Amino acid sequence: MVIFYRLDTKLYVNITNDCPCACTFCIRQQTDSVGDAKSLWLEREPTIQEIKTAFDNRKDLKEVDEIVFCGYGEPMERADDVIEVARYIKEKIQVPVRINTNGLVQLINPDFDISKLAVIDTVSVSLNADDAEEYNRNTRPRFGIVSYDTLLEFARTAKTYTSVAFSVMDVLGEKRIENCRTIARDMSIPLRVRQS
Repeated sequence: MVIFYRLDTKLYVNITNDCPCACTFCIRQQTDSVGDAKSLWLEREPTIQEIKTAFDNRKDLKEVDEIVFCGYGEPMERADDVIEVARYIKEKIQVPVRINTNGLVQLINPDFDISKLAVIDTVSVSLNADDAEEYNRNTRPRFGIVSYDTLLEFARTAKTYTSVAFSVMDVLGEKRIENCRTIARDMSIPLRVRQS
């Protein structure tokens, strides 16, 4: 079971395969492997203790310049566990910790206290559309049309506690990407265009 995997100088944390979205461009529909991991499919979710032990057993931590919660599922499906593990990591080493998320934690875990994100250095939110209808077409969230406004509100709230960035896939096309740039600029959140 692969909990941690390397891609260049980043160490990624793969703690769940659950996700409320079925994105048309999701990498897990194309390949089982990412970075040095042969497969990111989990036979079960690792316990918090298993995650901590796997981290303690890493021999390459001095080569890592960032730790990222991002695997074949939405990390915020286990939001409180992410926070606990992030705190543990920060007690052990001083590198930035990021969460890559779809921004739907308020729908997944309505009781999650967003102020806990203060322990995280950066939250990268997958914007992936310039309006709710396009978002539904691209990401096919199980929560439906409310998802887009929810992720925007999440990003707005989260940035009071930590650094927030948006990302979009280049498959959106230049017109929609430009619209996303406008949304991000209006919210004072940086935007990164990811290659498909």
